[in-house]
Parts: sequence; C-alpha cells; structure tokens
Amino acid sequence: MSDHYNAFEMSPVPDPGPDAVPPELFRGIYGMPAFATIPTGDLAASVEFWTRGLGFFELFTIPDRLVHLRRWAFQDVLLVPAANAPERAPAMSLSFACVLSQIDSLAEACRTLRPESVDGPRDTPWNTRDIEVITPENARIVLTAAKPFDPASQEARNLEAMGITPPDAG
Repeated sequence: MSDHYNAFEMSPVPDPGPDAVPPELFRGIYGMPAFATIPTGDLAASVEFWTRGLGFFELFTIPDRLVHLRRWAFQDVLLVPAANAPERAPAMSLSFACVLSQIDSLAEACRTLRPESVDGPRDTPWNTRDIEVITPENARIVLTAAKPFDPASQEARNLEAMGITPPDAG
C-alpha cells in the first residue's frame, strides 16, 4: 500500500484552472468529518455575513440555538449564540476551498458588508490565491483557490523543494 491516496476522487474541489466551475451546493446530510463551531453575539448578523459575503447557505436552523451553514460538501460551520464575540481575531484561521473565479466576487461581497473585513487577494508560494476575511464574530477565515499548475513556475519549484511533485511527474 502506498503512503499517499489520491483523494481527488472524493473531494468536491475541482481541478484548478481559469475555467474551473465550483461544485453545486450540497444539501445532503452526512456524518461530518470536520466542522467549525463559531460563537456569535448576533446570530442574525452572522448568518447574513456568512451567506451574503462568504457564499454559505443555511442547511438548517434550531431557533435561538444553532444555524448550520454549508458551502460545498465538507465545508460546514455551526453558528451558535454567545454572550459576545472575541474582541479581536485569533492567530488561528479556518480555510475553505473555492475556485479562482470566485475570489474577487467573494472579496467584494465581504467588503460590501464589512469594508475592512478583507485582506488580499494574495498569491502564495504553494500555488493558491487567497483572501483572508475577519467575520463579525472575529473568526479568521481564508478562502483559498488553487491556481493552474505551471511546471516552469516558481511555485512548482517551491512545491518540488517541499517534496511535492505533480502526479504526471512520478
């Protein structure tokens, strides 16, 4: 057995590229392999920001107790009421995949709702374009999109230096 499994077969994230299309919203119920629970002092304002800004939808609600949000399959967030939000964002962040064509529109949607909430977009040494968003609850959210792989790029050399080679390179 190999040390590596090609998880692309089960991931909702499409292959990177300028024409990559995001998967359809997944409204099914499954055992969540991971999720974030985020306390908020204003559940309605948080739901509005996460849905209109970050592109999530309400999967279901337990009134005054919980709102289950989702973007793609395996991108689940539970908003729960709390006395108040932290005064500032933590150093830790939570990242959600998107496609390149979504980065600018998600940044603009978040800036429309909260003008100072977005940092970026910025390109990373590991071949993604990211925006960092501080939500009304002071959660640090990174929306990240893989860029098309160019074997002659600096990003390809960075990945190779880390021991990551493209599938067709062996």
